[in-house]
Formats: sequence, C-alpha cells, structure tokens
Amino acid sequence: MDNGNKHGPRLDEQLHHEVESLTRGAPVEARAEPEREQQGAADDEPAPDALIHRHETSRDGALTHDEVELRSDLARHLRLSDFPARPARLLELLTERSAPESLIERLRQVPDWEYETVEAVWEAMGGNRERRF
Repeated sequence: MDNGNKHGPRLDEQLHHEVESLTRGAPVEARAEPEREQQGAADDEPAPDALIHRHETSRDGALTHDEVELRSDLARHLRLSDFPARPARLLELLTERSAPESLIERLRQVPDWEYETVEAVWEAMGGNRERRF
C-alpha cells in the first residue's frame, strides 16, 4: 500500500533538518553547515548589504560590517560545548574547523585567561558590544 511518500525515512529526516529553522519561525535559514552557507556575489556583481559598509566607523552602537563578519565567524566556528577554554585550546579548535586566518590571528592576541563564552572571547579580541534598543 502506497502512503504517498516519495522517499524513505532517512531522506525525510535530512530534509526536515534542512528546513527546521524556517518551520520553527526563524526569519532566515540557519547556515551552520558549510554546504548551507550563502554564496557571495560574483566578481562584477555588487553584494547586497544592509549593514554599515566596510571600514566605516560604527554609529549609535551599531557594529561595522567587518565586525559583524568576524563575530559571526567566531560564533560559527566555536560551540557552547567548547567552553570554558583558554586561547590555546580555542586556537586548536579554530584551526581544526578551518576558520579564517584573520580570526585566528585576532585570537592569538587575547590574554591567556579562561573564557566562559563566545561573547567573552569577542570582547577580549577588542570587539564592540552592540547596543540594543
């Protein structure tokens, strides 16, 4: 008897996982897996950007585009289960997870303390805390 399902349980589970952030009400898809990350613009195409443009100074507590990208990279490559941790361990994890070199270089400059959260690491790297309204 055919129940109308065109694929098996394994594929159903995979498809469910891919759209879970949308079905739970998130406004955008989660892109935690590298294959789900949005591609950048082509060589001669402008990149759509609602953030402050690169190299502009932040205003009214907003983060610059570079700060948002760096903070996102940090949060994407470090997990809650990685903490608490010292910089040496975090550098090891970032290297294993193919984090951008710019992120690794900034982390090499933080004091050798034990950090409890990604936010604590971000602030030690000199990152600004954005103001919420």
